[in-house]
Amino acid sequence: MQKRKLGRHGPAVSEIGLGCMGMSWAYGTPDDAESIATLERALELGVDFFDTAEVYGPFENEKLVGRVLGRRRGGLTIATKFGFRFEDGGMPKGMNGRPENAKAVAEASLERLGLDVIDLFYLHRVDPTVPVEETVGGMAELVKEGKVRHLGLSEATADEIRRGHATHPIAVLQSEYSIWERGVEAEILPTLRELGIGFVPFSPLGRGFLTGTLARAEELPKTDYRHMQPRMQGENYDANMGVVDALKAIGEAKGANPAQIALAWVLAQGEDVIPIPGTKRRKYLEENVAAADIVLTADDLAALERAVPKGSTAGARYPASTLSRPASEKE
Repeated sequence: MQKRKLGRHGPAVSEIGLGCMGMSWAYGTPDDAESIATLERALELGVDFFDTAEVYGPFENEKLVGRVLGRRRGGLTIATKFGFRFEDGGMPKGMNGRPENAKAVAEASLERLGLDVIDLFYLHRVDPTVPVEETVGGMAELVKEGKVRHLGLSEATADEIRRGHATHPIAVLQSEYSIWERGVEAEILPTLRELGIGFVPFSPLGRGFLTGTLARAEELPKTDYRHMQPRMQGENYDANMGVVDALKAIGEAKGANPAQIALAWVLAQGEDVIPIPGTKRRKYLEENVAAADIVLTADDLAALERAVPKGSTAGARYPASTLSRPASEKE
C-alpha cells in the first residue's frame, strides 16, 4: 500500500483508508465479529488510516474501533469527530460546536477508543450558531494539551475553511466526493490546495450505489440510512444506473468491478486525495484495497468524463430535512 500525506500539516497514511461508520450504524444490522475481522484484515493489507465518530452508533463505533486498534497504537492514524448535540435516547438532535463540547467529546472519545491522543479530530459539521473560529479555537486548546495531534473540518464551505485555518492549521477536510458527487471541485478543492490542506472523500462509492449491486432505496429496510436517499429512489435510480454502466465499461477491460473503477477515479484526482470507503466485510475491503493498483489512463478518464459529466447525477444528496446535510445546502 502506497502512502499519501494528509495535507501540509498532517501525517502520511495509506492511500486508501477505512471508513468504520457502517460497522455500527446506518447500513443494516451490525455484525461485530465480521467487523472486527475486517479491521484485523485491514491491518494485514497495510491500511493504517481509520475513520470513526461519536455519532456513529452513537458512541458504539468508537468502542468497537478501540477494541481492535486501541491496543495496536503504533503506526496508525485514527480519526474521530464531534459536533452534535445529544438528548435522551442518545440520538443527535442538532449541532453543538461549542469549545466546551469539543473538550468533553475529546475526553470521552479517548476513553472509548482506548487512546492517549487522537491523531485527527474533526468538527463533524459546522454549527451555524457558533463562529467557526470559536470552535477551532477550542479544538486548538486540545492540541496544546497534547490530547489531539491534528485538526480537521467536515463539509465546511470555502469561507469556513479559510477562517478555521487562520485560527489554527487545519490538516484535512472531509467531504463527500465521488464520480457522481463533485460539488467540491468548484471552490473547495482549489481552496484546500491553496492552503495546503489534505482532502479525505467520504462515500467515494456513493453509499454503495456505485458498486452496481445496491437495491432501490424503497426496497431497503427502513432501518437502513439509504432507505430515503433521493438518488437511489424511483426515476433517479434508473437514471443513475448510467453511472454504473460507464464504470462497468471501463472495468471490463481491466478485470475490475465498478466499485474498483470508482475508487481508482477518486485516487486519480490528485495525490492529496485519500478516500475512506466504508465496509464491514472483508470481501469488500479486499476489493477496495485492490483498487489502488488500477491505473486509469487519460483515455479512461476522458471516457468517464463524457459518460458521467459533472452535475449529471439525478437527485439530491440528502432528503429535504436531515442533520447530515451541510449548512451550505440548507435553505
